[in-house]
Amino acid sequence: MKYEVFLNNKKYEIEVDECSVALKGVSEVAAPAVSAPVASAPAPAPAAAPTASASGTSVVSPMPGTILAVNITNGQTVRAGEVLFILEAMKMENDIVAPCDGIVKQVLVTKGTTVETDQVLAII
Repeated sequence: MKYEVFLNNKKYEIEVDECSVALKGVSEVAAPAVSAPVASAPAPAPAAAPTASASGTSVVSPMPGTILAVNITNGQTVRAGEVLFILEAMKMENDIVAPCDGIVKQVLVTKGTTVETDQVLAII
């Protein structure tokens, strides 16, 4: 694939294939006219806090990844801050902890499950 990139008022033609990048021909060009300021992207929404509902408090995944360990079972008593799951995301292990004290009502994932952001992992 070929791309044209403008950097410091210079035009670069870049060719990209599976294994390498080649830079071809450099020429001076005028800076493009800016008609209106570019709006910045909105800030990402804050991570969803566990929600309390009639059925209990949801423990949710803060990011997409794979469940490496499930440290709880249905009916188990847990304390706030206790590690319930270990989630692998981007080759890092992340502890998913209990948001509150309580009894585990339902575990919704097993070891090896691929999860998405805000997916409910368990109900306390």
